Order: sequence, then structure tokens, then C-alpha cells
Amino acid sequence: MSEEINYSAIGARIRAARIEKGLTQEQVATAAGITPPYMSNVENGNSKLALPTLLRIANVLETTVDTLLYDVTPALVSKYDAEAKTLLEDCSAEERQFLLDLMKHAKEDLRKNLR
Repeated sequence: MSEEINYSAIGARIRAARIEKGLTQEQVATAAGITPPYMSNVENGNSKLALPTLLRIANVLETTVDTLLYDVTPALVSKYDAEAKTLLEDCSAEERQFLLDLMKHAKEDLRKNLR
């Protein structure tokens, strides 16, 4: 089974995430350890991304690789996963960590009370 990867779609999502963060191609490229021309080629779908590069770009943009690859990865997203993702979209890294810690503690307390 061979599936084509749509690098143009991935590049468009990277561009959209970059613009949403108010970053330039040069800022993202520098932070991700790539050149600005390569970043431009990635956003235009003219370059194939290596996984480590994609991970670095996702980290710079404070998003997930899943978000950048979404339409090229067959995945079933539950209602709860989609709601959590929507809830966290506009959160800073610190806010996300706080909410994650809160969920961990709530889960522990819930399980203690159910025993």
C-alpha cells in the first residue's frame, strides 16, 4: 500500500501556523536550524521534509506533527480528542503544561474516589 504525501498541503499548514504565531519564515527557519530559502521551499511544497526537521518546525510553531500532517495520516479522532485539541489551540506552552498537570491530578483524584 503506497500513499502519496501531499507536501504542498503540509507546507500550507506550516505557513498558516507560522502566520498565526506572527512569525516570519526567517524566524522559524533560524529557530528550527534550517535556512530561510529551505523554509520557503517547505511552505511552497517544493521540498520534502525529513522527520527531524518537521519535528523542529512543529516545536517552533508550538503545534504537533499530527496537526501538520493531519490530512495525510489516516486517523480516527474521538470527540473528546477533538474537543481537547480545540480547547488547547490558543494556549501558550505554559498554559498547556498547567492544564496537563491539572488533568493528571484530576485523573488521580477521580480514580482514588472511585475505588
